[in-house]
Amino acid sequence: MARRAQRSENDQLTGHKTGSSVTKGFAEETRRGETHPEEFVIAEEVQEALRKGIPVVALESAIITHGMPYPVNLELAQELEGIVRKGGAIAATTALVSGKIRVGLSKSELEMLARAKWVKKIGPRDIPVAVAMGFSGGTTVAASLHIADAAGIRVFVTGGIGGVHRGVSEILDISQDLPVIGRARCITVCAGAKSILDLRNTLEYLETMSVLVLGYQTDTLPAFYVRDSGIPIEHRVESASDIAAIVEARDRLGLGTGILVTNPITECDQVDPAKHEKVLQAALKKAAEEKIEGKAMTPYILAYMQKNLPGVIEANIALIKSNVALGTQIATLLKHR
Repeated sequence: MARRAQRSENDQLTGHKTGSSVTKGFAEETRRGETHPEEFVIAEEVQEALRKGIPVVALESAIITHGMPYPVNLELAQELEGIVRKGGAIAATTALVSGKIRVGLSKSELEMLARAKWVKKIGPRDIPVAVAMGFSGGTTVAASLHIADAAGIRVFVTGGIGGVHRGVSEILDISQDLPVIGRARCITVCAGAKSILDLRNTLEYLETMSVLVLGYQTDTLPAFYVRDSGIPIEHRVESASDIAAIVEARDRLGLGTGILVTNPITECDQVDPAKHEKVLQAALKKAAEEKIEGKAMTPYILAYMQKNLPGVIEANIALIKSNVALGTQIATLLKHR
């Protein structure tokens, strides 16, 4: 009964019919130039850009549905797409809408995702369920990158990626983001891994997955709200042009290396590192007391920090805008080379 209600509510709000079959094999087999399943819908503007070689930047939607309150989330989503367009590229926000995988959203779809409380948070493994059941939802980093890669988009931008959670020796909790980044040809631009994670083990896991981690004008791994984790990374780049050259060298050589570009938040936009650590420890303690774990952990901790650490929402907005601007530069350079 709940499934039918969700299906009906989705259709009423979006005007889309629900797909009835589960998407199969759309990831690596259905790249640009190949046939997509009927549930995989690329917006006409995005299709045309991909056909003509116009740069496209993919954006996630979980930040809209689960990252920020309304109307801040909608305003940010619109602003991010505006940054992409101003930079000379086409924005392709990914999401699930009434059981359809969408690459590029209309204004009404963005509004629905920003307003609706019932939409799901959808990772890669949840996509078949969402398609079969007709759900709508925001796609996580992993799901968004998965979808962007299947569409043939070369650059995906997010705020911060998931990673290895603290206490991994007790519970093997590792984000789906990492293996997807490792196998995607589409590169990911971010402000590092979320600072609530075990960052040293996250970097080690990325190395195990053969991910090339590039530090944009930094020698250390950025930590989302904080610009410097103190953990060194091997490869520093100074410009978007350097990054584009590395991407094209990888592609020319036929290597399957995933590429993660880490762009630190500016010093003036970061939260106070000492206050950040104090609030984080309190959040982790509270989560343990309430037995929060698994996929519920990250949103719980982030919500706690938004409530108790001044400047968190502002930092989140600043860093993702910076990432989108950099990702757009990279996409444009890839197109022109």
